[in-house]
Amino acid sequence: KPQRLALFDSSSSFHGTRLAPPSLRFLSVKSGAQPFISESASSSQPYDLKEFRFEPIKESIVSREMTRRYMMDMITYADTDVVIVGAGSAGLSCAYELSKNPSVQVAIIEQSVSPGGGAWLGGQLFSAMVVRKPAHVFLNELGIEYDEQDNYVVIKHAALFTSTIMSKLLARPNVKLFNAVAAEDLIVKGGRVGGVVTNWALVSMNHDTQSCMDPNVMEAKVVVSSCGHDGPFGATGVKRLKSIGMIDSVPGMKALDMNAAEDAIVRLTREIVPGMIVTGMEVAEIDGSPRMVCFLLFVYACILY
Repeated sequence: KPQRLALFDSSSSFHGTRLAPPSLRFLSVKSGAQPFISESASSSQPYDLKEFRFEPIKESIVSREMTRRYMMDMITYADTDVVIVGAGSAGLSCAYELSKNPSVQVAIIEQSVSPGGGAWLGGQLFSAMVVRKPAHVFLNELGIEYDEQDNYVVIKHAALFTSTIMSKLLARPNVKLFNAVAAEDLIVKGGRVGGVVTNWALVSMNHDTQSCMDPNVMEAKVVVSSCGHDGPFGATGVKRLKSIGMIDSVPGMKALDMNAAEDAIVRLTREIVPGMIVTGMEVAEIDGSPRMVCFLLFVYACILY
């Protein structure tokens, strides 16, 4: 018989000793230098996987816990301080900054099951994320390692930024992410945006196949639209403003010019109509500025605004 791999051998530490994951600390490094990593690891008492059991639980308890907590969140955030539509890098960074004030309640609406938008990867599905200075200051605050060059820094994988900011943001008690939820419309009263009309994303995508699937609402003091550039679900905030006559036009973004585009996003992030701020690539759609590919520059726009 072929020899079994040590991973499945009864003498393997996989079966006998649980090792605590190492505690790692990373520092930013110049190009070509090796990052400094401090590591500490400790092992606990051995255990036998054959005898391992999770604590018992009734299926109905799982259902009740999920349902009760989600329904309480819906009640809590039905009338909130800020609703951010779009959980890409701009929306997440905006929520991160605003929620530093524990008295500001922030709801994030994301149509996709997985938040993060396009910030899980770099350009053309490559891994690295290039960030032009001075936006690296935000990376320092988040504690994200990068390779530093003269005028820019490089994160080895864009997912490091997205996963880090989400883990820090969603741990805050004054923030709730409603993913797989679509913002179908705006609440507008007296010429001011006062919230969003919501529905399950799958319901929104199937209005033509089913009948009478009415939405819900979230009222807010401020709505931030960070829906990205035009596409099936992009630039929905500004396109709706145009369709109801609150703005005159949405000219769309121009061809790529990083140097012009990224400065423009920072400069033009603003309250576009009373009660509604537009940020991220959606700004390029409404102002006709060039497109870009560096995610963290429009993140920085949220922070500066």
